[in-house]
Amino acid sequence: MTEVPESVEAATVVILRDGERGVETLLLRRNSKLGFAGGAWVFPGGRVDPDDRRPGDDDEASARRAAVREVAEEAGLVIEESSLVAFSHWTPPMVAIKRFATWFFLAAAPPTVVEVDGGEIVDHLWVSPAEALGRHAAGEVELLPPTWVTLDLVSRHDDVASLLADAAVRPVDRHVTKFVKDEDGRTVSMWEGDAGYDLGDPSVPGSRNRLHVSEMPWRYERD
Repeated sequence: MTEVPESVEAATVVILRDGERGVETLLLRRNSKLGFAGGAWVFPGGRVDPDDRRPGDDDEASARRAAVREVAEEAGLVIEESSLVAFSHWTPPMVAIKRFATWFFLAAAPPTVVEVDGGEIVDHLWVSPAEALGRHAAGEVELLPPTWVTLDLVSRHDDVASLLADAAVRPVDRHVTKFVKDEDGRTVSMWEGDAGYDLGDPSVPGSRNRLHVSEMPWRYERD
């Protein structure tokens, strides 16, 4: 049996601004030569480094410092740690690849120009969540499931202020991912709250919290 690596703590920030057609978010394209998520479009972020930790801090506090640092390194943007709104936490499935347990924070965009590093990050894009999901469905951009689901949830808000206000008063969404196959052999990402989650069986009737990823466009079901 292949040993499953321990997950690495990480943080990412969904940078938001109000555009002419509603909420827009910043996506960065990772260098296609990178081993993990090479070529994918992601929110700025990365692993929690030792320097991000302080005695007595919990994981979220360390992740907040990492988030601020990564946004500056990858996008050249300076955001205040106090401005971050915790939105979700994602734990990857038990598979033998690089595994990052990641905090997702929301933050309003500062009034400065994005500058990518040209190494790990090769391009950037301000885009509405609906447009990003449409481009993914057309095969124009590559997204990871946590990015896809986050874009879908953000797309349900008309402006940044209402999105941040809503996120500030609700519990953090926690996703511990299971990849399973349905009766037709298609891959489904499942999370707690889905009736078939505990058994890893997508045929179990009842509530739904899952993403169908085998065919375009991906399809999200959540009660």
